[in-house]
Amino acid sequence: MDDFLTLSASTARFTHGAPRALSFGDDGRLLWFLRSTGPADAYDSLWVLDTTTGAEIRLADPRELCPEPGPLPAAERRLRERTRLAASGIGSYALSADGRRAAFALYGRLYEVTADGAATLREIPAAGPALDPRPGGDGTRTAYVADDALYVAPGGRVSPDDGARWGLAEFAAAEELGRSRGHWWSPDSVTLLAARVDESALQRRWFADPAHPELPAEDFAYPEAGGPNADVQLWVLGPDGTRTRIAWDAEAFPYVSDAGWESADEVLLTVQDRLQQTVLLLSADPATGRTRELSRTTHPQWVDPLPGTPARLPDGRVLTAADTPDGAARGLAVDGVPLTGNDVQVRRVAGIHEGRLLIEAGLRDPAGQQVLLLDTATGETTPLTDGPGVHGVTASAGYLLLTSADTDGVRRTVRTPDGRELSPVDLSQPLPYRVSPVLERVTEHAVPTALVLPRGHVPGRKLPVLMDSYGGPGAQDITADPRRWQHRQWWADQGFAVVTVDNRGTAHVSPAHTHAMYRGFSEVTLDDQVAALHALAARHGDLDLGRVGVRGWSYGGYLSAMAVLRRPDVFHAAAAGAAPTDFRHYDTAYTERYLGLPQEHPEVYERDSLLPDAPKLSRPLLLVTGLADDNVHPSHTLRLSQALTDAGRPHQLLALPSVTHMTPGGTREKIMALELEFFRRELAR
Repeated sequence: MDDFLTLSASTARFTHGAPRALSFGDDGRLLWFLRSTGPADAYDSLWVLDTTTGAEIRLADPRELCPEPGPLPAAERRLRERTRLAASGIGSYALSADGRRAAFALYGRLYEVTADGAATLREIPAAGPALDPRPGGDGTRTAYVADDALYVAPGGRVSPDDGARWGLAEFAAAEELGRSRGHWWSPDSVTLLAARVDESALQRRWFADPAHPELPAEDFAYPEAGGPNADVQLWVLGPDGTRTRIAWDAEAFPYVSDAGWESADEVLLTVQDRLQQTVLLLSADPATGRTRELSRTTHPQWVDPLPGTPARLPDGRVLTAADTPDGAARGLAVDGVPLTGNDVQVRRVAGIHEGRLLIEAGLRDPAGQQVLLLDTATGETTPLTDGPGVHGVTASAGYLLLTSADTDGVRRTVRTPDGRELSPVDLSQPLPYRVSPVLERVTEHAVPTALVLPRGHVPGRKLPVLMDSYGGPGAQDITADPRRWQHRQWWADQGFAVVTVDNRGTAHVSPAHTHAMYRGFSEVTLDDQVAALHALAARHGDLDLGRVGVRGWSYGGYLSAMAVLRRPDVFHAAAAGAAPTDFRHYDTAYTERYLGLPQEHPEVYERDSLLPDAPKLSRPLLLVTGLADDNVHPSHTLRLSQALTDAGRPHQLLALPSVTHMTPGGTREKIMALELEFFRRELAR
């Protein structure tokens, strides 16, 4: 590998040494975070920044606690995969309600650390390999999961031995619905709300390591489109052994996308129907389990998730997502009354600050994001950030943590109620490139696009084109975050004009843009990619449309394979990684949200499957899959390879033992080096 790829691999794409998982505690006095000691250190320690003094204190070093850690327990490894956590060492932590204590699991062992005065760290005896510990509000007890059962320390097992999994989120919730936890303490630290997950009706997915045939295969339950989902229940578990089930119409609303205690006498939960066209916010009585509806959000296609909603405001009103009638903007409503208009694209509700809603939103350009205060009485907005870039926020008790990513890099700034500013130290490798992609909106649909050219490019010199897009729902490629462009600049410097397109169906342009993918991935995705490429070539004469390659991973891999299969007149070579080649074999919550049930819309699934296209392959195609990928199972790639082989169509297949969907440990960079060789060969004149 060259110097850039080597540096990218050794620094985990320039993330080692950067603070992450930041959260306030002790009414803002403490800022907790995880960080390694520098760009070459993969092991994250737990730190606090004392906002009164500016001092940083390392509370827990994973290498001191576990000098020879061994492999991660399977349950923790899968939870890290669901949450896209690639860092080693301490992966996550949870705070007590007062924010002075934290609990974390480390290679199956359970720890608690206190940052109140003199820092203290102790190991908590656990019943088995511990996972997802959560300290109670007063920090005297910690709940955790071991071997699919829920425990309390001190204490013991609190979930029944009934064959179900207790205290963890099921695959659909963690992978697709934004809920990665499965148990919650009551405010008085006495009672637990816990998820009970029965996966007995689901099919099993198996993984074997061909490089180690002596090892047994692993399996796990997977909810395949059109098939059964996990049976998810919520139970209140009392200290005296009492158990109360939270009751709602789970047959009509099987998905639990959020839950938690509002007070000692109330639980709030958010549930969705299977096609995610209706979202309910429910209030539950933990003593009886009875629920009542607080809000109902509906959409004829699907309710696009808006983090922070639905929610109850401090004055009792209910905040929900509300798209404008023309589909031009994502907005908010209070008790059903619209609060925002077409000038604000709300992306997240981060909390309340100075009596107003704290929101992250797009304004003039979908590539940027600002932090605003929103008055719920008047709808008036007040900016807390300005200028280009992607700005985010975390808030607590009058304290703000503002994160800004722009051409100068990434900055994290704490603003205290008394007007001071301070920042946790960032020890990460500086970004190698200062990239200025050419951002343009093209075609009749005003599709966002980006063009990155080689540094020092001489106008008039024709360049082969490399399309590098994700293209799928829920994601946005084209942003003002400089981290998005580092690897694309490297590709450009290898001699390509790199083109990225956020086709209709992708996130953060408008609801109409996002929902254009309803009941069909392939046609909208490919049509927009082709139209945008041609529009850019008309504006930029150095793009050589006689040499066009396309690469991508996950949905981007699907796009890449589809491009050469269906439009060989436009695309001349493709590298398709982890492509979901037939969505009949992808998961329920993601696939059915966009395509419906395969039993009701078989023609949609057939149209979006790549397997029938195999006999049409006439261009070079490199297929890549990780054989330990539990998100897009390697069978997707292998089925397409088999169909191509049966049709007598030459192609290349790279199957990587022990590699997951995240391709950690420098695997992604090694794949890039192989892709570069592939494209240089196949796009040469």
